[in-house]
Amino acid sequence: MNRKQQQVIDYLLEENRILKEQFDATGKKLRLNDKQRRNLAKKGKKLGWAQLQQYANIVTPNTILGWHRRLVALKYTAKRKVNTEGQKRMVVIRELCVKLAEENPNWGYGRIQGALANVGYEVCEATVGNILRDYGILPSPERAKRKTWGRFIRSHLSVISAADFFTTAVWTPFGLVRYYTFLSSIWPRAR
Repeated sequence: MNRKQQQVIDYLLEENRILKEQFDATGKKLRLNDKQRRNLAKKGKKLGWAQLQQYANIVTPNTILGWHRRLVALKYTAKRKVNTEGQKRMVVIRELCVKLAEENPNWGYGRIQGALANVGYEVCEATVGNILRDYGILPSPERAKRKTWGRFIRSHLSVISAADFFTTAVWTPFGLVRYYTFLSSIWPRAR
């Protein structure tokens, strides 16, 4: 370690010592969130016990290593209580996949993947397929075949202002045929 690095470490140690003194003087406890604990635990484990004894100012080395033990234990148990940014992002991606698939029954995995990429979420087609299978949503050809009026109305409800459904009997070369007509007035979406 060169002299400049040691000077930076000394400065940071002094800064941490002053902050700790201020917290001790006011009687307030430093509140760390899960992400901050995780980061300290990872970096503290790399330093090891001896260096933590020398450099750890905010919490004791036992606390830091205890956080690390809990992180390791969480990795090998089914109960993951750690909410990372990636997990939160995946929840949003899942919701968008399901919404896009339900609102657009003709869209396949690739089209949904492209729509997600347009809003900044890069996932592969296999991920889209896995998400839709988890929610019991059929692939595009089968999903499009099961389109019902109820689903159509639900997917367009936000833009339909008025709608009517009527039948008309028309004479054709094959005889009297009944045509079903759906008439709607659509308002443009506000952007």
